Parts: sequence; structure tokens; C-alpha cells
Amino acid sequence: MDFKLLGATFLTLIVITDPPGLVPIFLALTSSMDVRNRRRAALQSVLLSFGVIVTFAVVGEQIFKYLHIELFALRAAGGILLLLVALELLTGKSDDPSREVTSNVALVPLGTPLLAGPGAIVATMLAVRGTHAVGGYLAIAGAIVAVHTIIFLVLRFSTIIVRILKPSGIEVLTRIAGLLLAAIAVQLIADAVVEYVKNHF
Repeated sequence: MDFKLLGATFLTLIVITDPPGLVPIFLALTSSMDVRNRRRAALQSVLLSFGVIVTFAVVGEQIFKYLHIELFALRAAGGILLLLVALELLTGKSDDPSREVTSNVALVPLGTPLLAGPGAIVATMLAVRGTHAVGGYLAIAGAIVAVHTIIFLVLRFSTIIVRILKPSGIEVLTRIAGLLLAAIAVQLIADAVVEYVKNHF
């Protein structure tokens, strides 16, 4: 196994996914859930993220070429999706009990594009592109597994924070998470615009 590649891929994915930074967003999106469902959401989001990243690691370049998708389009789409979620958190619509729930937040936006976002997908694809040995592929696989294990543990035990914050604290945390999510979304869209301009002008 290529331990140097393992360490580099692990550190890159940890920095991009930022498990501690996910905690306020995770708690805000799952604030209406009980402990059992919140833990299930943590597992579902991590499993989806793992599946998406592994899929793109194996056939990502082929998918991009077949659909004629460029990286800036992926970044922009992820940014727009996150911005919509951020606006709901900031305006309090996600807390409205009369609002009909039609989607699973564990899958979107937690699983993707927060965890398995453009940054993580591209970083994994570049790591795979840079190696042609079995040891290298094993190192990348080990890094992906290790990162998702850490993410799951962080989200799984973040429920302890709920007991400390109480409902009023969770409401404040929801607004802060919305602001952070909006900033991430705008950054993704800005990066997409810069990359488009750089590649086409």
C-alpha cells in the first residue's frame, strides 16, 4: 500500500469535508428529528457520500466525458442547491411544522453536495488519475473509508450537543448554520464563475 498517497488523500478529504464544521449544519437540518432518526440520518448521509465518491472515483471521468460536463458546472449546481437550503434555514421555513416534508435531508443536502460535494469528488478523481498501481488504489480506498468513519462518528455523537443547547440554542444554531451554508454556496458559485472565465476567455 502507498502510505504516502493514503496520508495525502486522507488529509485532503478531511480538510474538504470538514467534519467539525458539519456539526451545526447537521443539527440544524435534523432539529425536528428525535435521537433515533437523527442517528439514522447520520448513517444515511455518510453511506450516500461514500457511495457517490467511490462511484466517481471509479467511473467519474467517463461520466463527465459522456455527459459533456465540466467541473465549473458541477460546482455551480452544488452551490445553487446549497443556497436554496441556506435560505430556508435563515428564513425559518425549515422549522415550520405545517411545512410538508418531501425530501430526506440526510440524502440532500447532507449526503450530497455537503459531504460528497464537487471538492471531494474532484480530489478523489485526481488521486485516482495520479496512480496506476494496486497499492495506490488501496491507499485511496483506505483514505475514503477512514474519512467517512470519522464523519459518521462526529455526526453520530453530535446529538450530545442538542441536550446542552436546548430548543432556543438550536434555533440560534440553525440561523448560524444557514449563514455558513450560504457562504459555502456563494463560494462554490464564485469558483465556478472564475473557472468558466479562465477556461473560456
